[in-house]
Amino acid sequence: MHRHFIIHKPYGYISQFVNPHKRKKPLLGELYDFPVGTMAIGRLDVQSEGLLLLTTDGKESEFIRSRKVEKEYYVQLDGLMDNKAIEQLQKGVEIGINGKKYLTKQCEAKLLFPPPDFPERSRRIRDEAAHGPTSWASITITEGKFRQLRKMTAAVGYPTLRLIRVRIGNIHLSNMPAAQVVEVKNFDV
Repeated sequence: MHRHFIIHKPYGYISQFVNPHKRKKPLLGELYDFPVGTMAIGRLDVQSEGLLLLTTDGKESEFIRSRKVEKEYYVQLDGLMDNKAIEQLQKGVEIGINGKKYLTKQCEAKLLFPPPDFPERSRRIRDEAAHGPTSWASITITEGKFRQLRKMTAAVGYPTLRLIRVRIGNIHLSNMPAAQVVEVKNFDV
């Protein structure tokens, strides 16, 4: 019988159970006593936060990582993003993947007004008064290349300061606090 988990990955955690590079960062296994064979479905880099699904079922993992399932992110950006940049993101932008140029697939993107009300993360982003304004956008993709969203927003002139995955398919982060783990019978994506 396979087991499935929904977690709110906190900032600073590695989305793995083994630390191959021996970095001094906490691992997912420090949040909960997961069963042997549990795997993260996709990953969030150390600086990213939000919704992460874990399972012991490889077939379920493969389906959720496929292009059939949307992944939505809220990104805090350096500067006030404009509609031109949103349109560029929607059409697809050229980024680098493994040293080669890659054109991202079309995606959904929109500015968020008012900005989402997330608690401050453990490491402060920056001081707007000293470093200028920021803005928030929602970006929904079906692919997941290495650091793709960060590369996409930088390509249109607005580097990502904070990245939070808020939805995978029909599963939403909602008001789940950072580091919370919930075991579920199955994923309704």
